[in-house]
Amino acid sequence: MAAEARYPSAMGMSGSVPGRSSLRAPPSPDLDDAFEYTTRFHLNTIARIITSIMSSKGIVRLFSLPPRFLCPAVPRHFIRSIKTIHPGKTNSRFNYGHHLPILGSSSTAAFLRKEPMLPLRTGALAIKKGMTGVYDPETAKRVPCTVLQLDRCQVISHKRRDKHGYWAVQVGSGTKEARNVTRPERGHFAAHEVPIKEHTAEFRVKNEEGLPVIGSVISADLFKEGQFVDTRAVTRGMGFAGGMKRWGFSGQPASHGTSLTHRAMGSAGASQGSGSRVLPGKKMAGRLGGEMHTVQNLKVMKVDAENGFVVVHGAVPGPKNSMVKIQDAIKKPWPEIEATIGLIIPEHAPARMAAEI
Repeated sequence: MAAEARYPSAMGMSGSVPGRSSLRAPPSPDLDDAFEYTTRFHLNTIARIITSIMSSKGIVRLFSLPPRFLCPAVPRHFIRSIKTIHPGKTNSRFNYGHHLPILGSSSTAAFLRKEPMLPLRTGALAIKKGMTGVYDPETAKRVPCTVLQLDRCQVISHKRRDKHGYWAVQVGSGTKEARNVTRPERGHFAAHEVPIKEHTAEFRVKNEEGLPVIGSVISADLFKEGQFVDTRAVTRGMGFAGGMKRWGFSGQPASHGTSLTHRAMGSAGASQGSGSRVLPGKKMAGRLGGEMHTVQNLKVMKVDAENGFVVVHGAVPGPKNSMVKIQDAIKKPWPEIEATIGLIIPEHAPARMAAEI
């Protein structure tokens, strides 16, 4: 109270900032009075500064920085932003460079390792019609064969190395009503000016030379008699099957010493020797079939280009009326066939190819 009586000009919260004469220390106040006077003086100064800032600008920004004397540790060039959670990876100058060999663990090295095993041209989508028997002229024996039929097989688009990381041809087969196709799918077909297809698949090729013109129709004479092909399809679904049917287990003894467990799997693992657990990958009962399977090196017995039939030697995975992917066998010599055989190129091919490149 003594400080209020001696220095009334410094106690109020309104008015102008006191002059130099009012900033002098009191002549001889007590210690408590001096602390109270100093505290009230600084609070008064801070309040006047904030009031002047608000009155001069009129609007207080939500993320504006406070005055320097309130938080001197905050930098003046502070920018509020959202930093990336996963910053970009910077390559070390010791492991990357034009004068260094390609790293074996990189995607480029993996592509170069797989390149010699990729086919030189595209394949085709066919429908499995069933099996029959054909006499082989070389062996003079009747051999079991599978009949495959091409149904409006056409090239839809390309996958390019510089954009997608690999070379591939997207092929479509069959037809489908537009009302049963989603809008993104309709847009994909419309962008490449091809009809809507019911089934689509990709066929990897070695390089750009194996990319046919978009819109080309693939016929059965893409393959010739005597060559070998690889077929891929989804196997027939068997449902939940036991160990004997799924893995070929011999089962338990069929006579003495076995009680109602003739087709049982048996032991699933050891006790202490294997950690008292079932080891990962143990062959047990479970769902059988319904998986993509490849049968390699099937010989082409007959080709009917007019009706779109391709007859191959042996069995092909999948049930009847299922889709099968046919492509040149990678473990046999490549067939000596021209690149344009089996491809019906549309009339507007030059403009389409220029737009694609």
